[in-house]
Amino acid sequence: MTKMIRPALSLLVLMTLITGIAYPLLVTGIAQVAFPDQANGSLIHDADGKVRGSSLIAQDFTGDTWFHPRPSAGAFATVSSGASNLAPSNPALATRVIDDANKLLVPGQGPVPLALLTTSGSGLDPHLPPAAIAYQLARVAAARHLPVAKVQQLLDEHIEQPLVGPPVVNVLALNTALENL
Repeated sequence: MTKMIRPALSLLVLMTLITGIAYPLLVTGIAQVAFPDQANGSLIHDADGKVRGSSLIAQDFTGDTWFHPRPSAGAFATVSSGASNLAPSNPALATRVIDDANKLLVPGQGPVPLALLTTSGSGLDPHLPPAAIAYQLARVAAARHLPVAKVQQLLDEHIEQPLVGPPVVNVLALNTALENL
């Protein structure tokens, strides 16, 4: 019996050391050297060095002085992130979208962009299309007593072109830059 138990326990200890300690430390070390920003959460800092958030997770901004992100089904909480699972035929979804559209509608500016009315699959998408940000330009510029051209220039500086897909704007990074003006 001990002939079978001893090798089994030895293998268990060895595999625990390899897969539970050595491999995670190796991967963490490589990540810290090769991709330090991403390995530490892609954090965004303000001018004082204080962490404002992660460029990978949306945050709720309220008030006219900020660009608003797309809605979140989980109230921007990472623990409960996910889609609302409301079908297009669900009256609750239609009611929420109509209410949001009425709140965000700017007379004479056309319909509210769909990205400002619909949630992402994770509920935490930090990006918006440039058109959804541009729809909010006049409101933010007026609330901050800034020329629209200055805010437009800030938007233009924050448009990112991902490897795949259309151009996007990180709302947290844009709001942080707006705060630094």
